[in-house]
Amino acid sequence: MSAPPELPDVVSRAFDVSRRAGYVSFCRNETGRLLAALAATRAGTMAEFGTGCGVGTAWLRSGVRGTEARILTAELDPRLASAAAEIFTDDPLVEVLEADWSTLMDKGPYSLLFLDSGEPGAVTVDKLADLVEPGGLVVLDDFYPCEQWPPITAGRVDSLREEWLTDERFTAVEVMVAPDSSVVLATRR
Repeated sequence: MSAPPELPDVVSRAFDVSRRAGYVSFCRNETGRLLAALAATRAGTMAEFGTGCGVGTAWLRSGVRGTEARILTAELDPRLASAAAEIFTDDPLVEVLEADWSTLMDKGPYSLLFLDSGEPGAVTVDKLADLVEPGGLVVLDDFYPCEQWPPITAGRVDSLREEWLTDERFTAVEVMVAPDSSVVLATRR
C-alpha cells in the first residue's frame, strides 16, 4: 500500500488556515481531487457558494491552468471569509467575498459552480440553472451514496439529488468519491 499523493501547496495552506481557525467542515480530499481535475478543463469564471476556510477553493485553484480562468467564492461568516482570503492574498485569479452566496447570482455565467448539498432550499436547479453557461459544470458534494431509485436519505426521498439527476437542462450523474461519499456532477446542455 502506497502513501496518498501529496497535497498541492495551496491546499496544504488551506488546511493550515482551517486548523488555526478551528474549522473542521471542509471539502474532502477525494472531492477536492475531482474539483482540481474539473477546474483544469475550464476557462472563464468558476464559483463556490460557501467558502468556509477555503479548502474547496484551494482545490479548484490547484487545477487551474494559465490565466484564462478565475474563481469567485463567497462566505457569509466574516471570520471564515477573512481566513480564506489569507490563502489567496497574492493570487489575482481568486476573489474571496465576505457575503452571502446569493451575491454571486449576478456575476455569472459560470463555467463551473461548486456547491454544498447541505442547503437544499438554496441549491435547487431552478435557482441555479441560468447561472451556468452551456457546457458548464455544477458539482454538488456531501451526498451519501444510494443504490436505489428514487434516492433515499435518512428514510426520505432525497428530492434535491432527484431534481438534479432528472432535470432536462442538465446531463447529470452521481459519482462516488469514497465508500461513504458521493457528488452529483451536472453538465448544462
